[in-house]
Amino acid sequence: MNVIIIEDEELAAEVLADIIRKLRPETKVLSMPGSIKEAVKWLELHPEPDLIFCDIHLSDGNSFEIFRRVDVKCPVIFTTAYNQYAIEAFKVNSIDYLLKPIMEEDVAKALKKYETLQMHHLKQGFGNLQGLIQTSQAPQPAVRTRFSVKQGQTIRTVPAEEVAFFQAEEGVTFLMTFSGKRFIINNTLDQLEEQLAKAKFFRVNRQFIVNIEAVQDVQPYFKGRLMLKLKPPLEVEQTVSTNRTAAFKQWLDL
Repeated sequence: MNVIIIEDEELAAEVLADIIRKLRPETKVLSMPGSIKEAVKWLELHPEPDLIFCDIHLSDGNSFEIFRRVDVKCPVIFTTAYNQYAIEAFKVNSIDYLLKPIMEEDVAKALKKYETLQMHHLKQGFGNLQGLIQTSQAPQPAVRTRFSVKQGQTIRTVPAEEVAFFQAEEGVTFLMTFSGKRFIINNTLDQLEEQLAKAKFFRVNRQFIVNIEAVQDVQPYFKGRLMLKLKPPLEVEQTVSTNRTAAFKQWLDL
């Protein structure tokens, strides 16, 4: 399988390429253009690849401009740091997307989807790209900015910027503020992962989502994991799971 990765962040492109090669060693990453101009030129001068991974926000504009200039027939998997309404529509139409920071398991699912879909489904999905292009400027749904919590008999709100991390324990989700206050909230970590700003919060393992401002130090740990020194500190060590380490390192540089 021949792919190209359209991405303006060199590190992000390399991380994604490494994940793809790990999952599908036979795959050839033909090119990694970093702008609309470079991508258009490459697509005009070379045979079409089997699959394109494409970031939406490039240094010189919205990547949908590429598909206005070049008639691309192969399927596209978009990558983005934002959970846009348009991208949700794109997913329904059988062309997948990956939210940054990109996780290995998400790439694996996307490649599996690509491999199992019938070709006419892929073409149908890509045909709907034109409609998506027209709506690509649709407003983004607001990310979660505050949380209601109970403090005794009183209900108060905690702004997202005051949250150091979220932790799941025995089916209960806790919110911890930078001031060290702990509250129970009525959300699962899966729900929070979708609602929180991707540049600010990262799910380091099954039980923990951390705010970038809460990460004081990162140290190597066993089996490729990373250990976090947090503020406020926790009695139980929190580590980044092995399959999330590469994406976590990328997230630190966003």
